[in-house]
Amino acid sequence: MNSFFKTVSVWTIALALVGASLCPANSQGKIAKRLPPHEYGTTLMNNYSEQSQMAPVVFRHWVHRSKHTCRLCHVDIGFAMEAGQTLVREKDNRDGQYCGVCHNGKEAFACEGKSLLGKAEKNCDRCHTTTPIGRDDDIRDDFDRMAEKLPEGRFGNRVDWAMASRQNMVKPKDFIAGVSFPRTKMKHQQGDVSLDAKLAGLPDIIFSHEEHATWNSCDLCHPEVFALKAGATKYTMQDIFAGRYCGACHGNVAFPLKDCGRCHSKPVF
Repeated sequence: MNSFFKTVSVWTIALALVGASLCPANSQGKIAKRLPPHEYGTTLMNNYSEQSQMAPVVFRHWVHRSKHTCRLCHVDIGFAMEAGQTLVREKDNRDGQYCGVCHNGKEAFACEGKSLLGKAEKNCDRCHTTTPIGRDDDIRDDFDRMAEKLPEGRFGNRVDWAMASRQNMVKPKDFIAGVSFPRTKMKHQQGDVSLDAKLAGLPDIIFSHEEHATWNSCDLCHPEVFALKAGATKYTMQDIFAGRYCGACHGNVAFPLKDCGRCHSKPVF
């Protein structure tokens, strides 16, 4: 078998593995429905909502990542990376924690505030909603208006956020006074790292620290997810498919694992 057909065969195997990973089964063993682009990365926050006779909070990552970096929420503000692990109560938000860091009427709309007419109003239904995910036409239209101005991606919510950032088409906020702290740039932050692919013929991975550091901080990945010493962390694609290591973001919010060529991008000679 020549090198061309070997490469095609390896890519076919890789795509089959990825395809299997993108159809997760729920607790009843049924195949989960794939969400439309405007709902990719959507998370339900329901630790306490229904207990308080409120609809769950529908959190859409694309709305927030178009305005703020990932590290602002997951490092500075303190949201856990795993859904459901941050126990946010309404009182916390009103006290200026978690969602309340921004939703205070200055950075973003407040839980309660005054309308343009000066009347007191509640904004509960802007987050707590009974509308089924994927059925909100206004949200879809808002997404389409935003996405048509940004570089197109192939999968996920079909926006190439990295390209949008490189071209200054989005300028996510990365600092909030009183919450954020200055960061020292690490010496490895600007370089690309080549990671060997495990399957012969599959292109090696080009990992850009700079690209990731634009949205995330070093302490989001190191040392809990990846050891600081190069090569010290051992993992497989099966681990990533299971939502560990790179899979903590890719497949949940960042572009999904079926977009193999975004990582396996080193030319094969």
